[in-house]
Amino acid sequence: MNTIEAITEILKREGVQYLPCFPTTPVIEAAALGGIRPIVCRQERVGVGIADGLSRVSNGDHMGVFAMQYGPGAENAYPGIATSYSDSVPVLLLPLGHPRDKAGINPHYDSLKGYADITKAIEQINMPDRTSDIMRRAFAGLRQGRGGPMAVEIPADVALEEVNEESFYYVPSRPTASQGSPADVEAAAKALCAAHYPVIMAGQGVLYAKASDELLELAELLQVPVCSTLLGKSAFPEVHPLALGSTGPTISGHAYHFIRRSDLICGIGTSFTKHGMVMNIPAGKTLIQATNDASDINKDYNIDLPIVGDAKLVLRQLIEACREIVGNSRKDDQSTAKEVQSEREGWLAQWRA
Repeated sequence: MNTIEAITEILKREGVQYLPCFPTTPVIEAAALGGIRPIVCRQERVGVGIADGLSRVSNGDHMGVFAMQYGPGAENAYPGIATSYSDSVPVLLLPLGHPRDKAGINPHYDSLKGYADITKAIEQINMPDRTSDIMRRAFAGLRQGRGGPMAVEIPADVALEEVNEESFYYVPSRPTASQGSPADVEAAAKALCAAHYPVIMAGQGVLYAKASDELLELAELLQVPVCSTLLGKSAFPEVHPLALGSTGPTISGHAYHFIRRSDLICGIGTSFTKHGMVMNIPAGKTLIQATNDASDINKDYNIDLPIVGDAKLVLRQLIEACREIVGNSRKDDQSTAKEVQSEREGWLAQWRA
């Protein structure tokens, strides 16, 4: 078994069925022979986009993988990888590298340097016997914490070298998830229940954590309206009576009404990043932020009540904590839902006029 055959076997064990790719790289032939279907693209950025889409639509259950040639292939993939990095999408990149005796010589493109700022991490398989360890770290990085691209460079000469049987051992890693600090959750729950006009903002962390049911349960328990970020769109059913729709550079009239009036915004699975495609949060709001990445906390806003943890687990904690405070006393109160409907109809009427 050589290096690319070992990589193919690892991809199969990880459940990879498709390999978006751009010639030439021997990874394509090895994958096809191993039963993984190559999807040959006309341009590298398109291939990264396909891999990105595979990861997004499955919420990371099926990781997208893209393989490309060294030099121009790795260079042309850059903007697609940058998009995945910006959107925190877990994608595995397999750029071919120049043979080791040519590496580091100008003008040869160096993926290790070039991708450093647009991936969570990049490693080079500099010895065939390190293949299992490096691929294990790559897939673990895709599953742990904030999503984002991981890259493994395969030098062209190493790709065809033999892997010692004793050094090949691979078992797919398990994803890790942590609850929030009980004290942080309790403080957030008290503030959420005490707020007069709270709004929940759902990010894509809700989707990747598969926490839509818990989000719905919390919203209905407290009868709190819910908006989403653009990346979190569909985390909350948009036909629900408490739905305000997605937010961004422009927002719906009813979302504007509730967010402007709110005294507390509870962000779940969102980084609260200030960006041209993200709605700026108005000043004067109490902010709760639940994220799986501690570096999000106090990044662009002063966060009054931070919680670091998995969105699904934190939502379950918030549900139980809020139920301890208010019980089911608010569950049947339809006043907020009726206000959402009234504001929505009024806004739509302006467009229909």
